[in-house]
Amino acid sequence: MKSELPAQTDAAARLGTEPVWRLLLRFSIPSIGGMLLNALYNVVDRIFVGRGVDEIALGGISLVMPLMTLSMAFAMLFGVGSSNMISMRMGQGRRDEAENALNHCFFLLITVGFITAVAELALLDPLLSLLGAQEGSASIHYARSYYRIILFGQVFFQLSFGLSHCSRAQGFPLMSLMSMVLGAGLNVILDAIFILIFKWGVEGAAFATIIAQFCAATWIVTFSFGRKAIIRIKIKTFKPSLNIFKTIMAFGSASALLQFAMSAVQLIANSSIVRYGAIELGGDNGGDIALSAMTIVITFTMLIFMPVFGINQGAQPILGFNYGAKKFDRVRKAYFLAVGAATCFCLVGFIVSQFFSVFVVRLFVPDGSPILVRISQFAMRSYLILLPLNGFLIISSNMFAVTGRPQVSIFLSMLRQIILLIPCIFIFGKLWGLTGVIMASPVAEGLSSCVTAVLIFFELKKLRSPPPVE
Repeated sequence: MKSELPAQTDAAARLGTEPVWRLLLRFSIPSIGGMLLNALYNVVDRIFVGRGVDEIALGGISLVMPLMTLSMAFAMLFGVGSSNMISMRMGQGRRDEAENALNHCFFLLITVGFITAVAELALLDPLLSLLGAQEGSASIHYARSYYRIILFGQVFFQLSFGLSHCSRAQGFPLMSLMSMVLGAGLNVILDAIFILIFKWGVEGAAFATIIAQFCAATWIVTFSFGRKAIIRIKIKTFKPSLNIFKTIMAFGSASALLQFAMSAVQLIANSSIVRYGAIELGGDNGGDIALSAMTIVITFTMLIFMPVFGINQGAQPILGFNYGAKKFDRVRKAYFLAVGAATCFCLVGFIVSQFFSVFVVRLFVPDGSPILVRISQFAMRSYLILLPLNGFLIISSNMFAVTGRPQVSIFLSMLRQIILLIPCIFIFGKLWGLTGVIMASPVAEGLSSCVTAVLIFFELKKLRSPPPVE
């Protein structure tokens, strides 16, 4: 153990001495790869469904996204909460408590995954009726066919996503990455086989997803039971503890609450899109077409945001270490480099959305109807009109978290995604219908950018001042 300390010390010291741009590259590239792989589950399903089934099926899959986000919220609650507790207890030398936290995580993920899957299966039709689709529409049929299969893999998703956080907490990020590579890669292959060759439609996409998640869960569970892990799941030593449960909940609540809130936003947005889409586009499937169009836009946006989130994760240890070491010049340099890199990705996405939107739409639905192409093109250009600001927003929000003010970080995230967005959806929808719902997001982004700019200005100004003499 002693022989490892100098290497660990050197690795930490490099955060304060090595060129910031080089550190940002080293930390961001693996994070970007991991985030993109994590997004592939949903993105690949939607591309294959749009190309191999029909354009309305895209909206059907999007219809159940609020429920899938809820599942992720529980996985984050226990996975992030347990990983934070594991890191802290290992640092304190309390290995038994760290091991018991991992045991709690394992059983909580299984129990909650099983209970929620059974409950949602039993209440599937009432739940679907609350998700915003038109009564008797094709999208409800597709959503039911897809999600009833997905629910049988709920536990696999919970385990793979939740335990991946715990493996990273022990210092094994490669194991988490390999789990994502295995799951995402297998999902792509099976989607092609089940949808394009076997013609199983949305059911094929669902089977591909749960098989891929089963394999990813098997990989990470095997590691968590195996000897390579620093702490392992040991069922025989599991001791249920209310205090450990409360600690896990406390550590994971911030991440989970944001996911719960995002589920509510998705539900409100989907309902509004379907409602006003049916009014403006008319016909029996006007709402379904509007929902499919926004599904394409959101999926494209997700692909652009994944590299930005990867840069954000990569910048975090650099910002945190140098802030703690009072090397404020390096903190500012890392911040501006991260904002610049994130903005570059956003600018690429902006250019594609404004000038190549038809190409993006045809990637999902090569034979899409003229009305779907028209609505998708308009929605993409309007919804992403302020996309270049998002790199600044995301990195700046994280800046407050690493400088010891997580409450400001949470406020900024909630401001953009919930506090401003939900009222804008309701108000603009009443005033301008479908166009108003689409424009709600860029308006919320613009307003939150103003607030963020003011707060970050004073934060950076404070970092220019010399540290107080202690």
